[in-house]
Amino acid sequence: MELTRSEMEIMDVLWGAGVPLSRADLLARSEEKSWKDSSVHILLNGLLQKGAIREAGFVKRSKTYGRTFLPTLTREEYFATTIFCHRYKPQIVGLFAALLQREDITGEDLVQIEKLVAQRKEK
Repeated sequence: MELTRSEMEIMDVLWGAGVPLSRADLLARSEEKSWKDSSVHILLNGLLQKGAIREAGFVKRSKTYGRTFLPTLTREEYFATTIFCHRYKPQIVGLFAALLQREDITGEDLVQIEKLVAQRKEK
């Protein structure tokens, strides 16, 4: 699944919120956006069709009810899946080697990665 820039902006708000958001909540929390307020329903429907978000319930707004939405995957899960959905997939070992070269990886990150690798080996 690949998301457009506008869809990513909505997903970023949903990932940051950590709670279900309505259309109005999304508009209120979207400070820097490349889309018009009137097109948010189109973007939400596109995200629903792609399986990136799901309906989480309803909230009452004055006299009407509106749907609330939650992401179906984390930010990290999304980026991990996008890496491997292209025609030219990287080799996993080479990808990890490149990621480990980054200057912003901390010692704590490495400890957590080692734990994840050990858990995976046990499976």
